[in-house]
Formats: sequence, structure tokens, C-alpha cells
Amino acid sequence: MTDPEIDYGAVFTALPGMVALLTPELVYADVNEAFLHAAGRTREQVVGHFLFDVFPDNPNDPAASGARNLLASLQRVLTTAERDGMALQRYDVESAERPGEWEERYWSPVNAPVLGSDGRVVLIVHRVEEVTELIAARGAPAGSRPRVLEAELYTRARELQEVNERLRQAHTREREVAIALQEAMLPAPGDIGHHRAAVRYRPAVGALNVCGDWYDLVDLPGDRIAVAVGDVVGHGLHAAGIMGQLRSALSAASLVADGPAQALEALGLYARSVSGAENTTAVETYIDWDTHTLTYSSAGHLPPALLHTRDGVEFLDRATDPPLGARPEHVARPQAATGFAEGDILVLYTDGLVERRREDIDTGLARLAHSLARHQGTHPEALADAILLDLLPPGGAIDDTALVIVRL
Repeated sequence: MTDPEIDYGAVFTALPGMVALLTPELVYADVNEAFLHAAGRTREQVVGHFLFDVFPDNPNDPAASGARNLLASLQRVLTTAERDGMALQRYDVESAERPGEWEERYWSPVNAPVLGSDGRVVLIVHRVEEVTELIAARGAPAGSRPRVLEAELYTRARELQEVNERLRQAHTREREVAIALQEAMLPAPGDIGHHRAAVRYRPAVGALNVCGDWYDLVDLPGDRIAVAVGDVVGHGLHAAGIMGQLRSALSAASLVADGPAQALEALGLYARSVSGAENTTAVETYIDWDTHTLTYSSAGHLPPALLHTRDGVEFLDRATDPPLGARPEHVARPQAATGFAEGDILVLYTDGLVERRREDIDTGLARLAHSLARHQGTHPEALADAILLDLLPPGGAIDDTALVIVRL
């Protein structure tokens, strides 16, 4: 017996609740019959039109905030690619039969993203439940309204909005402090030995999703440098503090270690004594220009990418081990080496660059490889900007992104 083929278009049309599909530009792509019926609009008046042209705020009410609150919710969905439920909203609607007259209406909206293959929001499902009747009189004389109940619900909705706004402001302040701390602890771009690296750090777009990532560049004896990136589990000021401790510890270990594996072993032992450092990922690469050799080791981190001048992109994935502190006992970490030619490009990065929700990581790595190949021969500084433009969502990623590019 085969599963019946489902006509999802017919299902959408027949849904009993109000549902609309919005483009990222907030234009109505489609609406179901229940939406048109409750809104008192025809399909021609809605589909293809900008949301707030169809349903503006009541111009006769200076305190009207329905459109502003809905816009904020939709922008959160576009930025975070996550579902956003709204508090009860008063959002008056102009009468279809009597233009210029506005009907007092109450709505409970939920907005949810539909993601494309690249992890970006391609549509927003805008589901609305009208609750005006709940506020209308129950058993009261005809024409009357229970003003106490109405005021109570409206006041509670406003109070909830005010609490959410205070939380948002507090989170924003924490984010600003955390970013400032992050920038103060990360090394400024510049010359490393006889060489120069292009570095970028992009904080996450969410107020709390910031400050777990770091990069580091260390000048070593001889014509060598160590390049590392890492990602602390967690976000906010606490993660930024842990990041600073681990980056400094790895920088010191790199100066005395025989290679990146030994440096990561020392960092792993140190991480056990730092609360919150468990399961941090990191990868380090030693670049030796005298022997034209890259030596690398990874503690659960994504593999560095090596863009060869002639042979495409190679991901350095032959020395990967669990994250820091993931093993109860000490075990020597693996290490591998590969050669490079003059003009090759080494790229280290954190997961914000390539990982997307509900997408296999191989898709993100393939996207990175394609971007590198497309910009072959570009100067590292311009290449860093091009990669961020190619790979990061237009509104920013929901996780930090650290990127280091070195021309070999």
C-alpha cells in the first residue's frame, strides 16, 4: 500500500485558522480563505501587497502599536530564523464596507520561518488567531462591552511588552559589553613575523548569542607562525571570559610545544581547571616556510581549508580528536602534516561561517570551498570580505564567526 499523495495547496486553503505566507520583504505571497474572511479583504487586495500597506495602524489612534510590534516580531524571525510568538495585540482594521471607519480588533499572532537549502528564511508563516470575541461581552446586554475585562487584557499585554522591552535592553547592554571585551582580548591584525594575516570577527546577531569564538596568531622561532581558532560552548560575558583564558593559555603553550598536538594537549589539561571550558573546540596549525610544511591538530573543530594554487581546496581533516576536556583520561592528540606551495591560501574559521540549522555540515563546507575557488588569486584582505559576503546570511549569522586567512 502506497501513501496517498497530499495536495498541500488544498490543505492550506482549507485550514480553519487564519494563515498567511509572507516573503522576506513582508509582501503577502499567499493567504488562506479563513484569513480573507476574518480580515474582510479579497485575495486581490492582499496577495502581492506589502503587509503594512494592507493593514496599517489606525491613524486616528496616536497610541496604536500593533504594526510596530508585528514588524519587530517579523524582523526577529528574519534575523534569528526562529519561531516568534507575540503577546495579545490590539490591531484595529479599517472596515471593508465603510472606508475610513476602524474596527477595534484583538489578535494573537505567531510567526515561524520557512528555510531554504542555504539555511536562510525564504518565507514566514504568519498565523493569526482573532480573540476579539473573547473580549466582547458574555451574556451582557446587547451593545455593551465588559470594559473591565477588556482593560485587564489590554493592560496585561502592555505590561508583557514592557517586560520584554526591558529584557531586550538588558541583553543589548550585555551584548555590547561582551563584544567590547572580545575585541579587547583578540589580537589586532598586523604583521606576524615576516608575514601578514587577514582576520575577521563577526558577532552573532542575537543579543545573547555572542562571544564564544576566538582566533590567535603566534610568532615562533625560525620562519614559522602558529595560527589557531576556537569556540567556547556558551555565550555572553561568561563565555567571553573563558575565551580570553583559553586563548592566552594556548598562545603560551604554542611557544614551548613541539607542535600543535602538544599545545592542544596542554590546553586540554588547563581547560579542566576552568569552569565552563569543557567541550571547547579548537584547531591549531603551525606554518613552516623553511620546509613549506603545515602541521595541524584539531580538538573537535571544523577542518582548516587549504586553497592550492593549482589543485583546488583541501580540508585538513586527518588529525581530529574530541573537544577539550571531553575525555576523562589524558590521551595524546593526533597530528598531521601536509606540504604547501608559494601562493597557497590557508583558511581557519569557526562554525558561524558554515553551519546552518537543519543543514548537513558538508553543504556548508562545500559552500566555503566553492567561494574560495571562485575568488582564487584574491588578496587575503579582499578574500576575507568576499567569503563573509558569500557565506553569511544577509541579516547576520546566529552564531559568532571568526575567520583567519594567511597567504603561504
